[in-house]
Amino acid sequence: MIANYHTHTTRCGHARGSERDYAEAARRAGIQILGFSDHTPYRYPDGGTGSRRVRMSPDELPDYAAAVRALAEEYRGSLEILLGLEVEYYPFFFSQLLEQLRQNGVEYILLGQHFLGNEIGERYCGKAVGDETMLTRYVDQTVEALETGLFSCFAHPDLLGYEGDGKVYDEQMRRLCRAARETDTPLEINLLGIREGRQYPAERFWRLAAEEGNAVLLGADAHRPEDLLDAASEQAARDLARRCGIELIETLPIRRI
Repeated sequence: MIANYHTHTTRCGHARGSERDYAEAARRAGIQILGFSDHTPYRYPDGGTGSRRVRMSPDELPDYAAAVRALAEEYRGSLEILLGLEVEYYPFFFSQLLEQLRQNGVEYILLGQHFLGNEIGERYCGKAVGDETMLTRYVDQTVEALETGLFSCFAHPDLLGYEGDGKVYDEQMRRLCRAARETDTPLEINLLGIREGRQYPAERFWRLAAEEGNAVLLGADAHRPEDLLDAASEQAARDLARRCGIELIETLPIRRI
């Protein structure tokens, strides 16, 4: 990999290592572009932060932005460092969030839809589910997100582990793939799913993406610096792409928000 745009920090509560540790690991791995994309903060009406264990608080965003910008300046000429966030598309909160991100100079956002609706009272999408309604809602909401034209990439689009009718899965996920293609939004084969043996990457999804002609790249989804040096998972992802007939892209066209 010459670029990785999916990198977390300790602020999300489930990653470890300093920003510098990630930068040094990226250089050892031969990565030329390192995008930090920790889980985005959301400010909820009750003053809480939703699923706090998976994201920074709004008050931490300025420090995050400043730390990444300082590192980008320090490594200028040897490693390109970008300031991004992994964002769930929650319609009720999205406009307010964008204003906050722009005020802090965030350069790009990845779509990473872990919950539906506006998160409150919703199930985590990454669990196995046989409910066709949940699959349809997932596709509806992510298609709406893609149509904003603001996301540079859709991270782990196959996160939802649907175990119902295969024809329904194909129909809905083709709809997702077509929306990504029509909005020129690349899809990410997620290496964390490979490292941890999760239900994604799902080969049946990537065969649909190949048939629909989607642009596809790899994302380390690094939660530890050493994840950027995980050659075995990268090779497994490249083998998956090859089996499905996907020719990977190596860098993203960044959409400024």
